[in-house]
Amino acid sequence: MRRELLHLALNVKVLNSLPPILLIILLVWVATIVGTYRSLRPRQISLPFRIGGALLVCALVVMVAVPMTFVSRLAGAQKELVSSAFKEADEIRSETKPRPVTPENPSAGRDRVNVLLLGGDGKADRTGIRTDTVMLASISTKTGDTALISLPRNLERVPFPKNSKLAKAYPNGIFDPGREFKNSAEELEYMLTAIYENVPRQHPGLLKSDNPGADALKLAVGAALGQAVDYYVLLNIDGFEKLVDALGGITVNVNEPVPLGGDEASGTPPLGWISPGPNKHLDGPSALWYARTRWGTDDYDRMRRQRCAIHAIMRQASPSRLLARYEKIADASRDLVMTDMPRSVLPEFVDLALKVKTANISNLVFDSSLITHSRPDYNFIRAKTREAIEASERKKAAARAPIQAAGRGMAVRVVKVAGNETGSNPTTTLDDACAYRPR
Repeated sequence: MRRELLHLALNVKVLNSLPPILLIILLVWVATIVGTYRSLRPRQISLPFRIGGALLVCALVVMVAVPMTFVSRLAGAQKELVSSAFKEADEIRSETKPRPVTPENPSAGRDRVNVLLLGGDGKADRTGIRTDTVMLASISTKTGDTALISLPRNLERVPFPKNSKLAKAYPNGIFDPGREFKNSAEELEYMLTAIYENVPRQHPGLLKSDNPGADALKLAVGAALGQAVDYYVLLNIDGFEKLVDALGGITVNVNEPVPLGGDEASGTPPLGWISPGPNKHLDGPSALWYARTRWGTDDYDRMRRQRCAIHAIMRQASPSRLLARYEKIADASRDLVMTDMPRSVLPEFVDLALKVKTANISNLVFDSSLITHSRPDYNFIRAKTREAIEASERKKAAARAPIQAAGRGMAVRVVKVAGNETGSNPTTTLDDACAYRPR
């Protein structure tokens, strides 16, 4: 039943037809209530009883009208969200489209679907977007078993697929032989985080796409990991701030002071601090700094805080809270998500999401313990990626022992891949990783 309801919630035609259908039902109910009252009311009735009867009819009409109006507004907000975030397949212009998907063949014969998850720093008061978070989710279409592969934002010498337009434009990948960087800002322009913005700017019109920056990243990450990327999902920080405010804030454990802003390169101090403590309630701007600040810390600590912020949203987004604030949440989400997933694949991803809840999830992070970001060994990266995907497909009982996560009964075992061998390390759930342990 839940699966069917989720499918309906992503069907624009159903969402479009729901408000007029509810209006017709409401009018029928009102006519029934009024007609029943008129037929049962005695011909001779005193004024107090007449007033009381009218008030009763009004109360019954309101009792029917309020929930139907509420559902109609939710349907309208959901329709706007789905329509703005997802286009029909023939409306999407992209050079990285996967094989066509049909209702009869939703997976298009694929054993796995690869989704590029991006975190962007675009805001209304900033020019361009840097992708500070780059992660590939490789999901088995049969079991939901998933391999999460994270690449650092400062990865250099990123290649493009051989014989592609971008390989011809960048024969050495994102690298300029012989160049000596004058400062870190100049070096930044040759890192993975700059591809989304720089490739379309340096070669306008080269990629025939609605979002050439996302296409460039799909091709670059695919070449770096040795995997074809089917779709991308970009989460923008400006929308993240609005989403947290729409939820009424989030509550996280803060183990050490977190700076609000600040720039170490220019010597600009933070505007303030989030003090340590358990169950700290953060509004949108504070949650944004909690999730993205790097002042006095590094990218990997920030990645941990980002996971805890997302965990807090998932844990605290109860059905009652979502329903009460859904219009604001839907409005914020329109600024949060960009994707090239067509509407036709949404039912497939609903089914996949339900499978992933009890799936085997492996986690591979290419941090400084595995690679040197300025001179990475891409053959090693591709080999470790294949190893992580193969590990996620194993069905050994020991590897699929359920662990309760996120307080929602989600059965997930995370297998960390590190060094030159793959093994199952003691698993730490997000509840444990985000617990209050002051340093």
